[in-house]
Amino acid sequence: MKKISCFILALIAAVCFTQFSYAAEHGGKEHGGTSTEKEHGGVEPKGSQGAQPTAQNIRQTMKDYVLEKSKKTGTFDVHDPETGKTRKLSLVRVHERVGKTGEYYYSCADFTDTETGKLLDLDLDVEHKNGKLSVVDVRIHKVNGKERYTYDENDNRIPIMEEKKGSGMMEEKKGSGN
Repeated sequence: MKKISCFILALIAAVCFTQFSYAAEHGGKEHGGTSTEKEHGGVEPKGSQGAQPTAQNIRQTMKDYVLEKSKKTGTFDVHDPETGKTRKLSLVRVHERVGKTGEYYYSCADFTDTETGKLLDLDLDVEHKNGKLSVVDVRIHKVNGKERYTYDENDNRIPIMEEKKGSGMMEEKKGSGN
């Protein structure tokens, strides 16, 4: 009986650990915005009117948006400015962290490209207007962990610079700008 109890306890611990180690949440240099998880002590932005949405509401808005846009083709289709092609994506998960920069809330979501199998990290911006939440922008942030842009301390997007092959010169990656 003691062995069974130890096994069950170890199994529960393993499940809890894997939940937190799936993918690192964005923070620091990726997004410097204010955390908005009001249920965890976030503060209401200055000058805001009425109740602000919870992080859970914002994440659900993102999931609903992806599901709605996926109805027609069965995939979440996103234009990739770097390749010039449309990527057909399947949602893996929306990250827990929700932040706010300016008037928009944001979070990241992991997707799998159904044609290439690559893992993509997309940034989704959500607007809260007249008591309603809506996704207003979607950007490809990473492909297989490789960043296309980063953020400065004021949460401005900064393109990742790549060295031109053989030239020793740096150039902005195509499709990584604001």
